[in-house]
Amino acid sequence: MEKIQELIKKILTKEIIFYIIFGVLTTLVNLGSFYIMNTLFHWNENVSNMIAIVLAVLVAYVTNKDLVFHSKAEGAKEKLTEFFKFILGRAFTMIIEFFGGLLLFQTAIPTMISKCVVTVIVIILNFFISKFFAFRSNKESKNESHNETA
Repeated sequence: MEKIQELIKKILTKEIIFYIIFGVLTTLVNLGSFYIMNTLFHWNENVSNMIAIVLAVLVAYVTNKDLVFHSKAEGAKEKLTEFFKFILGRAFTMIIEFFGGLLLFQTAIPTMISKCVVTVIVIILNFFISKFFAFRSNKESKNESHNETA
């Protein structure tokens, strides 16, 4: 039992708990804005969905940058690079989500279970892409490569 508690403490760090909290917020922004645009304003579902996705990704970027990974980016160039890395990572996982669904929806696994499996994989990938690619500062990368050669 003690080993399980130690493992949970290692996994459930402040960073991961915040990532989960803001992930739920991002999902609510996505679903809520889609509902408002499509149901209340009667906008086209594809237009509503695209705008909802963009809003959700922007909320995810801001919350992840400032509250989860505490970005150290300085200056416009570094911040813009970080933003594009984040968007590139999300585009990559969107492709994985699309093709994962394409593959799993053809199996005997129920559709919603398939969707949930792919979603969990994408969430995990998004965490690692954000942590080690998008919000990894140039200074951290330089320090680590310097430490490895020293």
